Amino acid sequence: MTHARIELNPEIMGGKPVIKGTRVPVELILRKLGAGATPEAIIRDHPRLTLDDIRAAQSYAADFIADEEISVG
Repeated sequence: MTHARIELNPEIMGGKPVIKGTRVPVELILRKLGAGATPEAIIRDHPRLTLDDIRAAQSYAADFIADEEISVG
């Protein structure tokens, strides 16, 4: 699945997924949301981000998890 707003480049943040055109990792956005930050607060902290970028980070994570293989046992 492709995500137009997400970039993976070994030259940027060691290849971690970031919001395209920024050095803001998807992981950082997800951790802030998980800690209770609102999308608006994240955007205030990172003014280059938009609400669509926050949603793209969530969508990317959901797709990543959906593709994981689960092993029981």
